[in-house]
Amino acid sequence: MIKTWKHKGLKAFFFDGTQAGVRPDHAPRLRRQLARLDEAESVQDMNVPGWRCHALAGSLEGHHAVCVNGSWRLTFAFEGSHAVLVDYRDYH
Repeated sequence: MIKTWKHKGLKAFFFDGTQAGVRPDHAPRLRRQLARLDEAESVQDMNVPGWRCHALAGSLEGHHAVCVNGSWRLTFAFEGSHAVLVDYRDYH
């Protein structure tokens, strides 16, 4: 279950479907990724072929990311069985 959000637009997209805070061409994939993340109990549940789930380093150590499109990533961490600090960013 997703417990906390960093990106307000992504949170609105998840709960209301509003695309104001996300790129429209990313919406279908983000919808699938967020649904999976909401059901995930560990980072291993996000290891879907093609999503390139990977651990982050530096200031984001302890977080993981999946590829949305190009350099855009959905980033998150886990506290127990809950996803926290869910973010949507172009971090490259």
